Amino acid sequence: MLHVVINAFLLALGLILPLGAQNVFVFNQGALQPRYVRALPITITASVCDTLLISLAVFGVSAVALGIVWIKVSLISAGVLFLLYMGWVIWRSKPNAATNGQAVRLGAKRQIALTASLSLLNPHAIMDTVGVIGTSALRYDGWDKFVFAVTCIAVSWLWFHGLALAGRIAGRADPSGRFLVVLNKISALIMWGTAIYLGLSLFE
Repeated sequence: MLHVVINAFLLALGLILPLGAQNVFVFNQGALQPRYVRALPITITASVCDTLLISLAVFGVSAVALGIVWIKVSLISAGVLFLLYMGWVIWRSKPNAATNGQAVRLGAKRQIALTASLSLLNPHAIMDTVGVIGTSALRYDGWDKFVFAVTCIAVSWLWFHGLALAGRIAGRADPSGRFLVVLNKISALIMWGTAIYLGLSLFE
């Protein structure tokens, strides 16, 4: 049982650590919110979406859908367009330009919508989840498979909440907002780079 937990922990951590569009967005919004609790709609939404994707991957439902070419192409195309749009929005944003010197922050509804979109319209994350976690889960059966899935999901929940908290600490350390401006530019470039990478994969 312990080896299942360790394998799932290392696998999930390895997949979630890289600085991608979803992680950057969670960190960025965590830094912008006046209190950590205001970032909970983002962290909970990201965690729930990951829970859904991991569950589908482990129990094999999404693997069938991704085997259908037109669904795969549609998913990648939607992801490319969304990442291009999000990159443009974040590049133009000015965190220190709001009234009373406060940063421009997203409301709860928009937080949830954008986080869900970044999570569920991110083909690269879906491919990784299904291809890596789903494939690794094939070696387990019954209770071991359940433990594997729960461990991966727990890593996801801990990571997103910790990432938003790290963003909040960084935001408090730089009240001028200069760090957030730089972070926004980096975020946009990462999203555009991801969009280009995904777009090129359509021609492979």
